[in-house]
Amino acid sequence: MVIWMTSRNKLTAADIRSMKGKPEKIASLTAYDFPMAKLLDQAGIPLILVGDSLGMVVLGYPDTTHVTMAEMEHHVRAVARAQPTALLVADLPYRSYETVEDAVKNAQRLAAAGAEAVKAEGGREILPQVEAIIAHGIPFMAHLGMLPQHVLEEGGYKIKGKVEAEHQRLIDDAKALAQAGTFAVVLELVSSPVAAEITSIIPIPTIGIGSGKQCDGQILVTPDLLGMLPWFSLKHVKPRLNAAEQMRKVVADWKSAVSTPPKV
Repeated sequence: MVIWMTSRNKLTAADIRSMKGKPEKIASLTAYDFPMAKLLDQAGIPLILVGDSLGMVVLGYPDTTHVTMAEMEHHVRAVARAQPTALLVADLPYRSYETVEDAVKNAQRLAAAGAEAVKAEGGREILPQVEAIIAHGIPFMAHLGMLPQHVLEEGGYKIKGKVEAEHQRLIDDAKALAQAGTFAVVLELVSSPVAAEITSIIPIPTIGIGSGKQCDGQILVTPDLLGMLPWFSLKHVKPRLNAAEQMRKVVADWKSAVSTPPKV
């Protein structure tokens, strides 16, 4: 029997931070609209991310660098209308936090749209932006490793931390971000040993995606988990459902029923 998780207390960034090192891992997923946010919240997901991945999985862009602030605000508002008990985090999109002033202004725009925390990609190079956002009362979640907003300059999605220079940079960045007051850090495509090391060193939760099982939690793009995007093949995701095929079949069956002339 399924028991819908509808009576939980509202979760905060402090609640997510307190899950560091706990036996129960942090299970996080993305949502871009009202119904998915409702379903994820009913399933008990503690952290919902309105990711700029919406560029590829919703808007049809080739990568996340095309996503605008206006588009992020639109989708944050849709998810926020679900009033999830989960913590609602939103991505600051590409080039929206290049200066401290831009970072604060755009974090405030996402907060006004309904985000309860924001996330941005980078380490010590964005530390002034991170500190300013936190100083303005908006919780911040960091993102290290493979940075999708830099995919064009890096020439693809590559595992980080395999060479010593990357390894040490990731460690130093994670320490600095934790010291600055971030409540969690996403580790994307970080080599498993380095992700495990970071997890053991810093006092805030690590939430991995393609970074091994030793992180304090895991995050996935929900359509990837549900098998809704069969035209994408990702090594770090094993779909738990073949939703695309089921949806095609339902639509085809309905079309056939509508198109077939009634028997006389």
